[in-house]
Amino acid sequence: MSLSSAITAPRDAVTGWLASSGAVPGDRLPPERNLSERLGISRGELRKALTTLETEGIVERQVGRGTFLRAPSTAAMSDESLVKHLSEITSPHAAMMARLSLEPELAGHAAIHAAPRHLTEARQLANGMRVAANWAEYEQLDARLHELIAVASGNPLLAELHRIVNAVRVSVVWSKLELPQDGPPTGYHSFSEHDAIIEALERRDRKAAHSAMRDHLKSVRATLLKDD
Repeated sequence: MSLSSAITAPRDAVTGWLASSGAVPGDRLPPERNLSERLGISRGELRKALTTLETEGIVERQVGRGTFLRAPSTAAMSDESLVKHLSEITSPHAAMMARLSLEPELAGHAAIHAAPRHLTEARQLANGMRVAANWAEYEQLDARLHELIAVASGNPLLAELHRIVNAVRVSVVWSKLELPQDGPPTGYHSFSEHDAIIEALERRDRKAAHSAMRDHLKSVRATLLKDD
């Protein structure tokens, strides 16, 4: 089983339970111990699944209170048409410039606000990218890492903006690339760049996190948009 499949399975177990439980937006989920027993997964797997669902805007985790089911936003309901429209008017260069304007700030905020679970998950995702079987799996893990950092910023509005920018970026950049069947090569530049970002987050070094994210995105831009 690939890393992405291993992460997805507990997530599907949680979303399946949510769908059949009758929970409505605003309801608090059962304590982790109870829910993990009901689902037949470990508490560690449950925490990873909840982190993923938090980045997707499905649940909200509040320190000292628990995990709550979120109501779908009006923006989320119209996302498909919004992303389609923005993708039609956005060039690959503009998409990368938007990332450069937004993500370093998010990384700086995450250095201050990230919870230990965010940092643990970030490390796991970075390690998973090193053994990704193909570029599709790499992209899935890479997108999740950047979404996680956005959520860890502690600013829901900026995290929502990032989600939209990322969706447009995938549409206008990744969808147009012709990639080999195998995964990224050993020593791929993003591996060490992700490590530098995560290390800065772990040190709670806001300036370094901002700088490391900016350096990473500039490197990605130079690699993907060589002819831009």
